[in-house]
Amino acid sequence: MNIEHIEKDFKKKICDEITIEQEGLNRFIVFNPFMFDDGDHLVVLLKGVEGKWLFTDEGHTFMHVSYDDIDIDKGTRKKIIDNVLLSYGIKNQEGELIAEILDNHFGDALYSYLQGLIKITDINYLTRERVRSTFMEDFKAFIEDKVPSERRIFNYYDKHHDPDGKYIVDFRINGMKRPLLVFGVPSDAQCRDATITCLQFEKFNEPFRSMAIFEDQESINRKVLARFSDVCDKQFSSLATNRDRIDKHLHEIMEEK
Repeated sequence: MNIEHIEKDFKKKICDEITIEQEGLNRFIVFNPFMFDDGDHLVVLLKGVEGKWLFTDEGHTFMHVSYDDIDIDKGTRKKIIDNVLLSYGIKNQEGELIAEILDNHFGDALYSYLQGLIKITDINYLTRERVRSTFMEDFKAFIEDKVPSERRIFNYYDKHHDPDGKYIVDFRINGMKRPLLVFGVPSDAQCRDATITCLQFEKFNEPFRSMAIFEDQESINRKVLARFSDVCDKQFSSLATNRDRIDKHLHEIMEEK
């Protein structure tokens, strides 16, 4: 292995600030300019193990993130981190993040490895992704708490008119002459999907009412929201600030015969 050649590849693929320093047999520190929020640099080592080369942080990344009291071992943040590791070809071995270098593509492997570490160390990214992910979890939990199980269907679709399940409703609430279709709406994309689904259910010519609960209605594009407002019967601008109103509305509807 030619260290000078590898360092040159690192500089070409990533940046000129990358340097390598040997520290023991088949063990090299990869100095890089990328840092945590507090100014500490990411720890990356290049190691030869059992005839192959790999990058490792020797557990430093997760240890550093845990200093900020971020729970990364369970729940949504764990799912986010697991997805990041999978996307960048990194393995988590008891807290040590490892990426094997294939076909001597050292520069490409380091680029991908650093990208993965940067995603994990970006606490703001993890927090944004957690909030985005947990809205639908909170929405689902709220409906399940307020509506008896025998009166709700999760991920409902009309098996007669739509056997392939192209038009999915988050919840259908039954027990009234007109069932209530309930949508959780965290983004423009889900708002468009809910609009299309409502329009399609109108074409099915089956009686129904619709209701939407937004994560943050003010964040939805005005034109997207306007089109959705034309087809949706009742909207709540957010779950967090309207729990009592939504509960009352659901109760009134479910009391109807």
